[in-house]
This record gives sequence, C-alpha cells and structure tokens, in this order.
Amino acid sequence: MEITGTGSERGVTARDAGLVACRRCGRVWPMRTERCGRCGSHLQSRDTGSLGRVWAFWLAGLICYVPANLNPMLITQTLLSSSKSTIVGGAVDLIHHGAIGVAIIILVASVLIPVGKFMAIAYLAVSVRRGSSISSARRHHLFEVVEFIGRWSMVDVFVVAILSSLVQLSVVASIHPGSAALTFALSVIFTMLSAQAFDTRLFWDTKDARNETT
Repeated sequence: MEITGTGSERGVTARDAGLVACRRCGRVWPMRTERCGRCGSHLQSRDTGSLGRVWAFWLAGLICYVPANLNPMLITQTLLSSSKSTIVGGAVDLIHHGAIGVAIIILVASVLIPVGKFMAIAYLAVSVRRGSSISSARRHHLFEVVEFIGRWSMVDVFVVAILSSLVQLSVVASIHPGSAALTFALSVIFTMLSAQAFDTRLFWDTKDARNETT
C-alpha cells in the first residue's frame, strides 16, 4: 500500500505512516496490531520469508516444466497404430491439419505464457534484492498481470481432458493423457504458488534507479 505523491517524489508507504495492511481482506490497522479485527488473520508489515518460498516454488515449477515439454502430452491409439504427441509436436500437427487458430492458442497458453511467467517472477524476485530501473508501481502492475494470466496456462491440460473424455470409441480409437499432462499441471500449480507467496509490499522498500537519480 502506498500513498502517492506528486512530481518525482516517492510516495509514503503504509509502514512509513505507522500502518499495516491485512493481506487477506485489505483492512489497514496500526502497526503494532497483531491480528486483523475483520478476518482474524495474522498481521505482518513485511513477510521476510516470502522470497525463499517464491524461489522454492519457482524452482519446483521449472523442474516440472522441462519433462512436460519432452514427454508426450497426448497418446492416440487406433486399430492400426499408436502415436504420441508432445505439446509443441501436437501444435505442429494441428497446423498441418489446418487448425492454425487452435495451434496458436495451445502454443501461447502452454509455451509463451509459462515461460513469460518464469521470467517475470524471477525478475521481480531479483529486483526486490537489487533494485530496478522500473518503478515500484510498474513492477506491481507486472505482478498483477502474472497473477491474472496464470489461470490460462492450464488450457493444454483442459484440451487433453476433453479429448480423452470425448474420443473413447472402444477398440476403434482412444485418446489418453500422457505423462506430460501431470508434470505440466504441477508446473502451473507451482508457479501459481510462487506468485501467491510473493509479498508485493517488498517492492516499495527497494529504491529503483529512477528515484535515485531524481
């Protein structure tokens, strides 16, 4: 929470004003208040262990993301053959069959968004320690974007689940999720947990280069 000023002056944070905000309901209380009178949550001006949890979940998500792209996401079985498709391989097959729009959606949701989330969370975590040329407000906006788009990363898993339930023609043809479906889902969950563990109030404690030069 920040009370913004005018011109190039840095705003006054809630901590500077002797206040602490509840991270669950947003109610503001005097600094030494231990629990929120509205929702009962424990109040803490800054979560000092936040970055440790952010990096732990981030690394776990990255570890799961690698096999999610190497192992098959979809296993298709027919009377005569059986084929396995990775995320990128399945998107390429869709392009060859003329479903370019669907392929683009899968590539964006399964490759572009997850990689962008990994890079954004890592950048935000590093900026808390080392500062940044980007203002605290813009970094907070970037964090909100990361949280908003996080839910769309599961599109590929949803596609596999829908296809698996629809295409079950006994011995004629069937579609099953591959091992990548589990690791991809775990990767998305870990990155979401990483973002949720972030104490965004830490952004306002770091002096960005723009403020230092004004």
